[in-house]
Amino acid sequence: MTTPRPPLASGPEDPEEAVDLSVLIPVYNEVDNVGPLYDELDAVLRPSPWRYELIFVDDGSVDGTTAKLEAIQARDPEHVRAAFLWRNCGQTAALSAALDLARGEVLVPMDGDRQNDPADIPKLLRTLDQGFDVVSGWRKDRQDALFSRKIPSKIANRLVARLSGIPLHDYGCTLKAYRRRVLAGVRLYGEMHRFIPIFAAWQGAKVTEQVVNHRARTAGKTKYGLGRTFNVVLDLILIRFLQKYAQRPIHFYGRFGLWSFASGFLCVVAMVYFKYIFPWPAIFWSANLPSKTFVETPLPSLAVMLFLAGCLSILLGIQSELIMRTYYESQDKTTYLLREVRQRSPKSVERATSPDRSPTGAT
Repeated sequence: MTTPRPPLASGPEDPEEAVDLSVLIPVYNEVDNVGPLYDELDAVLRPSPWRYELIFVDDGSVDGTTAKLEAIQARDPEHVRAAFLWRNCGQTAALSAALDLARGEVLVPMDGDRQNDPADIPKLLRTLDQGFDVVSGWRKDRQDALFSRKIPSKIANRLVARLSGIPLHDYGCTLKAYRRRVLAGVRLYGEMHRFIPIFAAWQGAKVTEQVVNHRARTAGKTKYGLGRTFNVVLDLILIRFLQKYAQRPIHFYGRFGLWSFASGFLCVVAMVYFKYIFPWPAIFWSANLPSKTFVETPLPSLAVMLFLAGCLSILLGIQSELIMRTYYESQDKTTYLLREVRQRSPKSVERATSPDRSPTGAT
């Protein structure tokens, strides 16, 4: 945060409302944690030279967290902004709301259960200033249950890193630092908040990671269990599909359809072979069956099923192409992202084509 940065990619129109840093904190039933968490954040950020804001988003809490946040915001209206969702929508939705409200040039999401250490924020920002756009926290010494949290998380993180091509150790760590510009246009659904570095990398962001402190939970109870690992796997399948086929879904569905057609054709060839060259009943002849009794072949049914599956897959691919094109064209979205355009200024072009100058420069 000490080196000059490019102007905000988006944010408040009034420069006086702009801040250097937005800390985004989704919370749900954390009445015993939000007060101490605010005190820790205040102790770390108030002495700093950064203009900052703390955005708490209450995800429909029912344990008194709402009243606690209202009191915190009233105590420090200069730095604290509190938002309240009508109902519990999930961590990703709450974080998305915080992103929409943020005015900072740098965005730092973190958990509201105090397991993330606010003292790590300056460290993330220093790493960000080394030329990176995303710094992901790595809970190297994680203070969680071994079998229900640490082992499944380690397996899921390795799988995500391998399939996404972004070699991070800890996708599940909420504590990260982003430059605003790399999140332009990013929309979060389901439980996709853990994959934000992948979305940012698609935008051309430089991504790295930083070891952060992880603390044991001292109040409240965790909202996640072993079942979350299965959600990660399903989300990963979606991420992989979006990464490779979001702009060309016909290639995915079409290949599956063509393979189904080919398999169905092989079934037809096998039917002809067993009918006229090598009679099918001879294969299934059994001493346990009555004379002239045989097991009928499933190949006709299989061939029909594969041909129908091929037709449906190709039709689904065409429909997906129409939906994709409607999505881009209805919102004036492009399939590319321009980093910069270099060209001659209009004045230099005008001088070069002036009537009193020949193409060779002679007068």
